[in-house]
This record gives sequence, C-alpha cells and structure tokens, in this order.
Amino acid sequence: MIADSTIPTFGRVAVFGGIYSNHLALAAAIEDARARAVDAMLCLGDLGAFGPNPNKVFPLLRDSGIRVVMGNYDDSIARGLDDCQCGYTDPRDNHYARLSYRYTFAKTSPENREWMASFPSDIRFRLGGLSVLAFHGSPRRANEFLWESTTPTHFLDKLADDHEADVLLGTHTGLHWSRSWGPGRAYVNVGALGRPANDGRPEVWYAVLSARGRDVPDVEFVPVSYDHEALAEEMRCEELPEEFIETILTGWWTTCLEILPGKERAAGRF
Repeated sequence: MIADSTIPTFGRVAVFGGIYSNHLALAAAIEDARARAVDAMLCLGDLGAFGPNPNKVFPLLRDSGIRVVMGNYDDSIARGLDDCQCGYTDPRDNHYARLSYRYTFAKTSPENREWMASFPSDIRFRLGGLSVLAFHGSPRRANEFLWESTTPTHFLDKLADDHEADVLLGTHTGLHWSRSWGPGRAYVNVGALGRPANDGRPEVWYAVLSARGRDVPDVEFVPVSYDHEALAEEMRCEELPEEFIETILTGWWTTCLEILPGKERAAGRF
C-alpha cells in the first residue's frame, strides 16, 4: 500500500460525480454536505455537458475549496479536442454528445479551461484506516464505464490491487451503486449531480462515505432536490435540446441510452 505523509486522512467525505453544468444542483449539494458536517468535499469531474451556462459551476467549486478530478469532458475542453471522449459507440449517443460538447466548449471561458488543465487524473486520501483512490471512469481510463450489472467483483479487486487502494471511487455512468467485498474493499460509483438517475425522479445524487475502522466504509447515497424547473427554463433559453430538458423535468433519460447494459436500460422508461 502507498505510504505518503502528504496524503490527507478524513473521517467523513462528500463525493460529487458528473456536474454537467447543473450549477443549481451543485449549490444545493454543497449546502447539504455542509449540514452533514463532512471533513471534505471532492468532485470526480465532468464539470460541463448537458446543462446550461457551464461557467456558473466553477466559482461554486473554487469558493468551497473542492478538489476536482479530471473527467473526459474536462480533458477535452482543456486541450481543445474535437469531441468529449465520452466513450460512446452508438450513432444516436454520439449525436447528442456532439451537440452537448460543442455548446459546452463554446461557453467555457479561457480562464476556466486553464483551471481544468490543472486537474489531476486521480486523488488519493485515507478514510480512517482505508486507502481510497478517486477517479472519473476507472483508474485505467477516464471514459471507462463500470456498470453494476456487468462489472465482476474479481475485476474490481484486480483494479484495487493494481492501483494499491482499498476503496475505489468513480462516476462517469451517471448511475450510483456500490459493492463491498472483504476484507476492507469497496467500489462506489457516486452517481451524478448533473442529471437524474433514470429513475423517474427529478432529484440527483451524491455519496457520503464515513470511516468505520478497517472495515469497508459506510456509504450513503444522498438525493438532492433543487429547482429543476428553473434549470429547465435556463436550458430552454440556451436552446439546448428538448430531450435534455425532458430528462431534467421527468427523471427519465431520453438520450445516452444505447450505452446502457440490458438490466440498467430495462429499469428506465425508454
């Protein structure tokens, strides 16, 4: 296990996944996490995409001292790439990804692009007696999808071994889930603040992890209510696709569906 006196130790942390420009949900989540008396807040990247006015996200993160992992969107925008490196393979998924990326790239200021370029690919910390590695998609690749129904435990265990961590924290899929196996090992997909979890609810989700000695951490998935109707109106003013707006209002995904494995897609409306 990596030993480094500069790695911080926390007892309780809030971890936000995919912000997707949803500044209203981010503000609500920060307020909620503070009320829960967490020691630190982390963000696992993808600050832009999907939502409106991406520059509104940055001051919320900076003012709250939230450390940020580089997501695939952040890397693409910082380097001026042609696409979001989202990892989609279906033409319909890629169509909406292109619309979202072009809007976000055009609307992100040079100063914020420069800040994104400084984000690390991962963040290490200790949660009580456990070593934690936080990243975007996987420790191997920012745009790797780790789905609950298709990711075997032995693969997660190998990732933990290869990257010298007890607990792995990721996002990228937009769906929160966790799995623990012994002794002292866990994977947590913290979900996304940017859009609902394809469950028919307008709330979005983040995770709070608490230390429990050398055992696996306590994991609480927290639903966040925010003014989603105001966000939808802001999206309309920015002429974002109606499909994106419908998801914010109804809680059901209308895009980026083709990447979903069968079990996860069957849980949604479409």
